[in-house]
Amino acid sequence: MTETNAHENETNAHAPDGEASTEEARAHANRRRALYWRLMARMFDGEEQPALESSSVGVVDAIGLPPALLDPSVSMDTLLQRFPELEPEFENLFAKAAAGGGEEVGAGAVRNAALISKLLLNVFQTGQGDVSADRLAAWQRDATRLRRALGAGGGACDAGGGTGDGPGGASGSGGASESGNGADGESGGTTRSPGFGPGGPGSGFDAGDIERILRDIEGDLVKRMRLREVLADPRLAARLTPSMSLIEQLLRDKSNLSGVALQNAKRLIRRYVDEVADVLKTQVQQTSVGTPDRSIPPKRVFRNLDLDRTIWKNLTNWSPDDERLYVDRLFYRHTAKRTQPARMIVVVDQSGSMVDSMVNCTILASIFAGLPKVDVHLIAFDTRAIDLTPWVNDPFEVLLRTNLGGGNDGPVALEMARPKITDPRNTVLVWISDFYEFDRSQPLFDGLQSVHRAGVKVIPVGSVTSSGSQYVNPWFRQRFKTMGTPVISGQIGRLVSELKTFLD
Repeated sequence: MTETNAHENETNAHAPDGEASTEEARAHANRRRALYWRLMARMFDGEEQPALESSSVGVVDAIGLPPALLDPSVSMDTLLQRFPELEPEFENLFAKAAAGGGEEVGAGAVRNAALISKLLLNVFQTGQGDVSADRLAAWQRDATRLRRALGAGGGACDAGGGTGDGPGGASGSGGASESGNGADGESGGTTRSPGFGPGGPGSGFDAGDIERILRDIEGDLVKRMRLREVLADPRLAARLTPSMSLIEQLLRDKSNLSGVALQNAKRLIRRYVDEVADVLKTQVQQTSVGTPDRSIPPKRVFRNLDLDRTIWKNLTNWSPDDERLYVDRLFYRHTAKRTQPARMIVVVDQSGSMVDSMVNCTILASIFAGLPKVDVHLIAFDTRAIDLTPWVNDPFEVLLRTNLGGGNDGPVALEMARPKITDPRNTVLVWISDFYEFDRSQPLFDGLQSVHRAGVKVIPVGSVTSSGSQYVNPWFRQRFKTMGTPVISGQIGRLVSELKTFLD
């Protein structure tokens, strides 16, 4: 590679300026191509290809980058500790690569290709065999850096369900654009990420695609961890970073854990729940409960004084000579709220495909249960239904009492929910499911339509995850849309907004 560079420099020294620049661009294009060919080879085959490896080493050396950039065993944290000057280059890396994606390839494009190759190889080439707690934590941090390189921020999701540091960036503004799914769950204006590799923009990948892939990879890493052995060792368990994939595995395996392993599992679940709850509380805390009761005269105290209305109503008393406004009547705001609590009934499908929604919604229900004048009930179901209302204030206890898996039998849950509807017009029924019933689709829809006609606000929810990606039975989707209650399928912020509207 060194001899080739010297030959190119000698040739360019004797060539006209136009030809020299063309030759230089061609050399940069070849270097970038070598890096991407090496990336593809390593992605599909863990074995090194000597020719590609040696040429790639020559490329990174020629552009002043460290050889560690090509070593997939070196984590991003380690790389950036050794070479901190590289860190800013990884921020929004794909947008920079797309912006420079013209016909002529310069040194900057080669540099971007080297950085992109490092990031993609670390995240997508996870090898085989057992995975340590340290390895999982390092991968989660690398995945978070990939999201930032894609311009998606530091986390995966607004509220839980994602991969990455902590609760998946549970706040997920997340890897997915909230505009990705409309209120009825149909595809809207999806935010596209810059394309991978030489193809540049328009690769067809969007934030939701990336998030699904990352979650699958993380789930595979968690399964390869020998989780029971890790949990039995407090030192290793302390290194685990809670994520949705990890919490799902803990919930599925909790009946097989005991002693120290069970305590460590509970500690991780509690930590994840608390972190997600902190995020969701910021979305809910501005919720006002109840509408002012105008039949009750306003309390005539200073804090209730409606200053704008008072000035407007007394404008006729303005004295131009004195330049003063004489007020002969004060107006006050009505602040008395309805005394009857609003009732919120949350029904959650606890089948395996809905685990992230189960986690997020039990936490959300507990937050709303803590608000004044909101009476929250929680029911979980698969082929049977269980009333979790006594523990609704503690999502940790709720999750420990769930049994993930099984099928769907919505009418069983609806029969448990019906007696709780005592004042239909003051009740909201939140039904979270993919709506793939065994053979009772029509009875479930008829039942939900019946309570809707009685005055209950029915909110069908297909998912409350970071990416908003959830398959919803199209049969139900169309009928809910016709009924005027379209399925919400998006980030948890959409559900919070709907509930706040009901309570206001």
